[in-house]
Amino acid sequence: MSTEHILFSRPHRARRELPNLEAVLGSDHSHGDGPFTAAATAKLKAITTAPHALLTTSCTSALEMAGLLLELGPGDEVIVPSFAFTSTATSMALRGATCVFADIDPATGNLDPAAAAAALTPSTRAIVVIHYGGVAADMAGLLDLATAHAVAVIEDNAHGLGGRWRGRPLGTIGTLGALSFHDTKNIHCGEGGALLLTDDLLMDRAEIIREKGTDRARFLRGAVDKYSWQDLGSSYLPSELNAAVLDAQLDEFDLIQAGRHRVWNAYAAALPEWAQRSGVQLMTVPDDREHTAHLYYLRTPTEQHRDDLIRHLAERGISAPFHYVPLHSSPAGLKLGRTPQPCVHSDEFSRSLLRLPLWPDLTDTQVERVIDAVTAFRI
Repeated sequence: MSTEHILFSRPHRARRELPNLEAVLGSDHSHGDGPFTAAATAKLKAITTAPHALLTTSCTSALEMAGLLLELGPGDEVIVPSFAFTSTATSMALRGATCVFADIDPATGNLDPAAAAAALTPSTRAIVVIHYGGVAADMAGLLDLATAHAVAVIEDNAHGLGGRWRGRPLGTIGTLGALSFHDTKNIHCGEGGALLLTDDLLMDRAEIIREKGTDRARFLRGAVDKYSWQDLGSSYLPSELNAAVLDAQLDEFDLIQAGRHRVWNAYAAALPEWAQRSGVQLMTVPDDREHTAHLYYLRTPTEQHRDDLIRHLAERGISAPFHYVPLHSSPAGLKLGRTPQPCVHSDEFSRSLLRLPLWPDLTDTQVERVIDAVTAFRI
């Protein structure tokens, strides 16, 4: 048996990364909004069909920009799924808004429209949705809810670049969409993100917010003869070095996605018999959604079984972590938010979930090792 350790995630190395970086370092433009920023942005808009896209320093930055654009503040409430990464909530709390935690649909790990409806109050200004693992949330129910109550929908699409709901690209369905290019994501530049917009007026203001509150972008286009402080903002613009890596990654988007789906499909084909015998629930994708193969997870009958399986895999040189302590029960969540109804499914999901190694360059031999190790575990 091979003793090589199988990592949970490993960043893909795109062929053009080093030449792109050398081009930036050999130029006089390593700050943001250079030619690689423009090229990567164009490719991102082609993949998502978004009318507007702005590269940012992270998905967290994009979410913070969303809070600024919606002018959230003290007295406002934002509905947030409890099973989510911290950035989903802290970006709203930074504006002074109260995070109202709602439960998830255990079939997908995504925000349950019924739970969101129960969390609505006259103070609700926005609903934040994540597409966990690159599988879309129930956007029909959430959009109906948002329309009926005139609240914005923010898509935290950190996992979902290239995913679709009923043919619509994730990140472009709500009012605003945020993407992540952290090195654990399908497409990466070490650290990075993007904000997707469909509204022209929001785009005009987003450019200002991203450039430290100035109209520098207009100045560079020749629309004004000098730039000055116009609005609240921060330094959300990534460097041209990050954009150069991102551009190389986006060149290989289809290749990367094919590699990830190869691994995902292998797990989905090999594990059902063991799962049924063991009382384990496997990740599923509803028929009206196209996923991104960002994660492949399984859910064990109990937390103890989950922890035992993690140790079992670790003994065989395989990393398989769990995910997310529910936000409603975290110290910051207790201080900065409220939970009108128990998030039972979020707690259960968190206690039972385990993620298998998944990255595009994982070999078939390594995938077989993971499958053999999982199916050797007895519950």
